[in-house]
Amino acid sequence: MGNYQRINPKAPAEIERRHAYLLGGGIASLSAAEFLIRDGHMPGKNIHIVEMLPMEGGSMDGAGTAEEGYTARGGREIEEHFECFMDLFGSVPSLMNPERTVLDEFRELNLEEPIESHCRIVSNQGKKGDFSSLGLSTENALELARLHMLSEEKLGSTTIEQYFSPSFFETNFWFFWATMFAFEKWHSVVEVKRYTERFMHLIGGLNCLKGILHTEYNQYDSLILPLTTMLKNQGVQFEYGCTVTDIDFDFNGGKKTATAYRYIRNGTEKVQKIQSGDVALFTNGSMTQNTTRGSLDKPAVINRSGDKGCFSVWEKVAAKTEGFGHPEKFCSDIDKSKWLSFTVTLKDDDIVFPYLLNLTGDKPGMGGLVTIKDSSWFMSWVVPKQPHFINQPENVKVLWAYALNLDVGGDYVKKTMSECTGREMFEELLYHMGLKDKIPQILNHTVNVIPSMMPYITSQFMPRVPGDRPDVIPAGSTNFAFVGQFAEVPQDCVFTVEYSVRSAMMAVYGLLNLEKTVEPVYPSQYDIRVLASAARTCLNLNNVPLKDIPLGRLLAGTELAKML
Repeated sequence: MGNYQRINPKAPAEIERRHAYLLGGGIASLSAAEFLIRDGHMPGKNIHIVEMLPMEGGSMDGAGTAEEGYTARGGREIEEHFECFMDLFGSVPSLMNPERTVLDEFRELNLEEPIESHCRIVSNQGKKGDFSSLGLSTENALELARLHMLSEEKLGSTTIEQYFSPSFFETNFWFFWATMFAFEKWHSVVEVKRYTERFMHLIGGLNCLKGILHTEYNQYDSLILPLTTMLKNQGVQFEYGCTVTDIDFDFNGGKKTATAYRYIRNGTEKVQKIQSGDVALFTNGSMTQNTTRGSLDKPAVINRSGDKGCFSVWEKVAAKTEGFGHPEKFCSDIDKSKWLSFTVTLKDDDIVFPYLLNLTGDKPGMGGLVTIKDSSWFMSWVVPKQPHFINQPENVKVLWAYALNLDVGGDYVKKTMSECTGREMFEELLYHMGLKDKIPQILNHTVNVIPSMMPYITSQFMPRVPGDRPDVIPAGSTNFAFVGQFAEVPQDCVFTVEYSVRSAMMAVYGLLNLEKTVEPVYPSQYDIRVLASAARTCLNLNNVPLKDIPLGRLLAGTELAKML
């Protein structure tokens, strides 16, 4: 968005009497609340965030104690061109210094402690792998180039495995890509296309995670907590313990108008009317819906319940009219959308963290994801910046790991990951790190290992076609919008914080008819400099002078050659 568009919109008519009902307490609703106040001039007290859980934040969680152990189901990767995200947190005061913003401190951290991995891949029990290139053949690189050229409509519901040749899945590119973004072979190749285009400017540093940004603490403490604190100070109403069960609509005259939502609180069914002029935003799916947790000695048993929370509400809503999407495409095959993560809490550790520093050469928080290439579970780990939780003592350390293959036997623990306790998962990880002989000593310093089984964690990647995700503001809607990972945001990538924040901005600006422009998606795929850099990286030409390839000879002496 150009500076010409950075305006303070006029207040919509009668905004002081209008209310907003935000169904779901994740980052999409929290962002929407701030945009309603900041850009829509709605009084905070008129905004109602309705959440089933006793706290806000949705999938951006982080909690625990040094005595019981910490848990965070995962963190979304962030990069510089999350335009809506940066716009939002540029107006959220820091909890440490209200004179500064969350964005101020976030940027300062990443300038001082940038991520650049010196150990992206390991195998053979803690031996560094070669991650100097993406390992793509010319055929593989041309497959990526062709993917860029094809339209989403042409690709349709094609899967990754159907599109790419078998050799692609043996490349470093696939190991990096699959573990950074949690792609499986049966997921939608359209989402791979969106990712390659959305993050084309990062492909040159993909092998060492250059350009990926991190927060001071886990994303709840660093992002959700200051945002929530600001909203509460502005009077926003947080209504916890409310399980939304249905939304009523009036479809007269070809319009779609939300008239009420139904919910259960303290065992009592209730109805909240939505009056004329009010708006309702619905988070119609959650990638962490029905999460179950285990412990050091207890597996996280998968929840296959027919009650799928917000997905179930979406199923009811979608059955009422055209244009509300097809939820069954995303939440009907748990075995293709599940994975497990686990958070390890260590006390007085003098083995694991020193060993990992020596192995990787990366200080905590500055290395990012390390993938175990020969892990049957396809496991990766992250050593975050310490402390990872605001209340974490200095003698306590936290690390995080996850895996994509849950139903095959381990290489050290001869059980599937799904069957394992937290202790067994940690043992498998320590084996692959090269710490097999130290396992008993390390376990003596292990406070807890908390696994999180998430049945729908990659459901947003399932193959789909246009219309399966509803538009943020469906055709004919007068006061209702979908927000979050399961609403359609053209050109942007699901499984990112930016996607949810952008959907919230689109919903608020659209429903209130604000004249302010939504921040456009960063168009890196249209920048010839980015395209050239990505092509050189994918073809492994970074060490070949331009003059030595046919294109270089063709462009000799031109301004374009200088730029390339």
